[in-house]
Amino acid sequence: METAICGRLPLSPNHVFNPKPGDRHSLYKQCMNRSILTSISAAGPGKGGGLLERPTIERTTPGRESEFDLRKSRKMSPPYRVLLHNDNYNKREYVVQVLMKVIPGMTLDNAVNIMQEAHYNGLAVVIICAQMDAEDHCMQLRGNGLLSSIEPASGGC
Repeated sequence: METAICGRLPLSPNHVFNPKPGDRHSLYKQCMNRSILTSISAAGPGKGGGLLERPTIERTTPGRESEFDLRKSRKMSPPYRVLLHNDNYNKREYVVQVLMKVIPGMTLDNAVNIMQEAHYNGLAVVIICAQMDAEDHCMQLRGNGLLSSIEPASGGC
């Protein structure tokens, strides 16, 4: 049974709300002048009354199953190399700082080694990852003034 109620009613945990058949319409008419109607559902006589269930909210985007599937598809995509090119403009310390800022999990030692390899050989592999991540890392490196590119990796991640 559903009943419209105006205002608040103090209810104890053992209270059973059981209006009489004529009460529903009289309460509804009294509440018509108010802007908010509160409706509750109550079970019939017994212990504890009724239970209200929480609504289920689906948070899926059309065309995409879930965040787990997105991560799985990234891992299954072919790997790409992010390459750092040597330049004559940026100081070595700055290159190390940018590498540590842009690449997740990059340590100081790895950043120094990558910077040294690019300096002496003209090119160094920064990271091997999925294409989408590689493009993101490359754009961030370029945004910080470093020369960077990506290429498909022949091996696995």
